[in-house]
Amino acid sequence: MFDNLSVKLDRAFKTLKGQGSITEVNVASTIKEIRRALIDADVNYKVAKEVTDSIKEKALGRDVLIAVSPGQLLTKIVAEELTLLMGETNVPMDQTGNPNTILIAGLQGSGKTTFSGKLANMLKKQGRTVLLAACDVYRPAAIDQLKVLGEQIGVEVYTEPDEKNPVKIAKNAIKYAKEQGKKSLIIDTAGRLAVDEEMMQEISAIKKEINPSETLFVVDSMTGQDAVNTAAVFNERLDFDGVVLTKLDGDTRGGAALSIRKEVTKPIKFISTGEKMDAIDLFHPDRMAKRILGMGDVLSLVEKAQQNFDQEEARRINKKIKKNQFGFDDFLSQMEQIKKMGNIKDLLGMVPGVGKAIKDIDIDDDSLKPIEAIIKSMTPDERENPDLINGSRRQRIAKGSGTSVNQVNQLLKQFQQMRKMMKTMNKMGGAKALSNLMR
Repeated sequence: MFDNLSVKLDRAFKTLKGQGSITEVNVASTIKEIRRALIDADVNYKVAKEVTDSIKEKALGRDVLIAVSPGQLLTKIVAEELTLLMGETNVPMDQTGNPNTILIAGLQGSGKTTFSGKLANMLKKQGRTVLLAACDVYRPAAIDQLKVLGEQIGVEVYTEPDEKNPVKIAKNAIKYAKEQGKKSLIIDTAGRLAVDEEMMQEISAIKKEINPSETLFVVDSMTGQDAVNTAAVFNERLDFDGVVLTKLDGDTRGGAALSIRKEVTKPIKFISTGEKMDAIDLFHPDRMAKRILGMGDVLSLVEKAQQNFDQEEARRINKKIKKNQFGFDDFLSQMEQIKKMGNIKDLLGMVPGVGKAIKDIDIDDDSLKPIEAIIKSMTPDERENPDLINGSRRQRIAKGSGTSVNQVNQLLKQFQQMRKMMKTMNKMGGAKALSNLMR
């Protein structure tokens, strides 16, 4: 996410390393590099110039403390400016109404249907009863796609296969949601081009007829500055409440995320990465600014863990750690919990300093498959007591998992090291130990 921009900004800050103070001369080249990085990321030139002019003014107006280098100070100022540019704070979605009705609009291929499923899944996890309504009557596979997603997350989908008027379908969906006691209704509409007057009139008519609590404009972040221009046109017709940025895991330059708030004056409310139904996040400008600058996003990482980790399972694992009985079955259970949190590389990128280190490394969920195969090739006794695994057992496990003895040895070594660390932390008092390690 924003890898290219992060690399270029990091390169810009390096020009100030070793400098004792910020001056007109040494800050000028850095500001120029920052502006170039933003424009390369597809940020509008005018917006990029306004931001960098503000950064320069603030940088020259601040004294550099002895404990803070000029590079660190400029990084902090850039983080502040990016946060301001993207909207300062998270703007929550309006969840009032009976039912709370959310209208999803956007261009063709922007990821509206997938996002509708992700949003339904998120609201369901919050304890709300949700109904999805299929109002895309043009794309042949749209209704089927929504049905598959609904089945996947356990959310009912309202459809009228023979009805070709999306306004009527949306009205009937609201009536059905009330009858069934649904708290939230998400209306997935057809993708449309901003230049298609008939289709634009249709989405306007749907909004006017159902008066939704929230109208969200879904935009493919890979389309860059075009996304900003399209959002502006849609906003003139719909006056939507917020923006959803999808496909942020792709090879995107990130310009839409950085400038859409300023250009359209509507907040980004959600970001979406990948196809998994859990791959959705609330948009926090301050956290995103830190991630772009390689400063990590620990808060979002903790929130994801709280949402996805089974508390009862966590307590069970903790008891086993205290008794030094943590085995491979427990390790496998923890891996499954982590996979639920989203893309592995994206998660690691939330850890301060790690994002830069792994930017050129290809890490995906498939990278965990050899580990899973090795563990599942062990007998129940071996998984419970890894000390039983001698040379002949290692050869059998390698053969059964389709891996090498070297890979089995490496996993066993890492596992033993992890157990030792857990034992040490347990002796030191868990939370206290973690606190000491983080200092």
